This record gives sequence, C-alpha cells and structure tokens, in this order.
Amino acid sequence: MSWAYLLIAALFEIGWPVGYKLSTLPGLRWIGLGVALVCIILSGIFLWLAQREIPIGTAYAVWTGLGAAGTFLVGMAFFGEPASLMRYLGVILILSGVIVLKLAG
Repeated sequence: MSWAYLLIAALFEIGWPVGYKLSTLPGLRWIGLGVALVCIILSGIFLWLAQREIPIGTAYAVWTGLGAAGTFLVGMAFFGEPASLMRYLGVILILSGVIVLKLAG
C-alpha cells in the first residue's frame, strides 16, 4: 500500500506547479493558488504515509522524480512548453532512476 501512497503523492506533486502555472493566467489567480495549496498539502500527507514503510531516500527520490517528469509532460501537453530530444532524454533518465530505486527496494 505504501507504493500506492507514494504514487498518489507524486500525482499531487505534479498538481502544485500546475496550480502555480494556472495562477499566472488571467482570471485564474486564486483558483490556481487554491489548487496549488491543496496539492501541496495532499502530496505531503501521502508522502508521509508512504514513508512509514519506504526508506526516506527512496521515497523522496521517487516522489520528486515522478513529480518532475509528470510536470514536464503536463507542461508540454497543456501549456505548449518546448519539447526536444534532449528534454525527453532527461525525463527518460529520471524515470530510469525511479525504476531502479523501486527494483532495489
């Protein structure tokens, strides 16, 4: 169950930068900030739940890695952020590290 909590935490970790991005758009300042705040709180709670059984270093690396990769993909898909072979390679390396940590633990 701890890995499920960690995946949920990572999804909320994606949510708060998206909320911040939304807050920069006209008319969405307070909604975006609200989304960010809720996601920060929920991400922290689920990370805490995951760390009851997953070592802190593994949990933190997976949480931030999936959050970074997910935020990158959301930025490209919904906000028109640039994509390049090198950026994709960077995300693949992040995800590879997450997979290795999961297999090692």
